[in-house]
Amino acid sequence: MNLNFSKFSANQRYHLMTQTIIPRPIAWALTDSNNGHFNLAPFSYFTAVSSAPPILMISVGNKPNGDKKDTLINIVNNKKIVIHIASEQDAELVTQTAASLPHGESELTKSALKTATFDDFSLPRLAHCDIAYGCELYEIKELGDVPQSLIFVEIKQIYINDDVIDIDEKQRITVHADRVKPLARLGGGEYTTINKPFSIARPK
Repeated sequence: MNLNFSKFSANQRYHLMTQTIIPRPIAWALTDSNNGHFNLAPFSYFTAVSSAPPILMISVGNKPNGDKKDTLINIVNNKKIVIHIASEQDAELVTQTAASLPHGESELTKSALKTATFDDFSLPRLAHCDIAYGCELYEIKELGDVPQSLIFVEIKQIYINDDVIDIDEKQRITVHADRVKPLARLGGGEYTTINKPFSIARPK
């Protein structure tokens, strides 16, 4: 089957893209709502962009009613965000935090998720997540008529649970994906995780 994307609506394109660009990592993003509450939301249009500077990108659309999402509002206002890598065990919680709530209402309160101090960063992190990035806003680009906001953030701090890493005699860190069990997004309401990592030597 060969499909001409120009003949599809934006919703049809989204449906096809999210079912074919698989699996997608999930950015579980925590931001400050400026009222003593923290917003938490998942985004699967998420990727690493560069290492120098160390940039991550999440793509944020609007709420179903057309309002801007809290994540975008908060990072514009406060310039800070903590992006977590969710694990397989978090699938239900990740789904719950995708709900649209009134601005300033915290998903953390509804889900009873706990936070921990993120050393050397102004926002907290989710206490149980194995990996968290403390990031500052780098740039925002808007695409399309809606628009879709591409939020580029620079990593300032990273937390990695000691239980998921090994450090060799040269102080090189190896993160074991099979210990992290990262949650990934498929199409519709489907998720997946890794089964068994494998390695193939790259050509020299």
